Amino acid sequence: MNILRYLARLTIGRIILWCYAIWYLTTVTCHFDPRPHLWQTSFGLGVIIGTALLISTRAASRGTTALDGWQIFRLYLMPFCVSSFSALVKDADYVLIFPPGWRENLTGFVLIILFVALVCGVKTTPLAKLKPAPPAD
Repeated sequence: MNILRYLARLTIGRIILWCYAIWYLTTVTCHFDPRPHLWQTSFGLGVIIGTALLISTRAASRGTTALDGWQIFRLYLMPFCVSSFSALVKDADYVLIFPPGWRENLTGFVLIILFVALVCGVKTTPLAKLKPAPPAD
């Protein structure tokens, strides 16, 4: 029930972020590299860039901007994902973020379409009309 309520309340922005995550996970699944150095480097970049993003996001001319735990987590997760994605697809003939093979593209697109269809379906249920819960931290 909680996952359905979560899906029913997803905003367009959060749906897009989930689609990014699905595309990333599809790429990681297809090109996984178990070498620790790749993941350690990505983690290090995630910490360095995530901290810079956190500092720049919180600092505002009108005072400090409050962020919830998930927002902070995403500030660290995104640079980790970008750096590991880049390392995994190096020399794989990608065009931007798209692999050269139709199967991998199709897999990613189908998973995204299924996710969006699920969210749209849940949004048509009475769960979508429930009052949002306060943010949990």
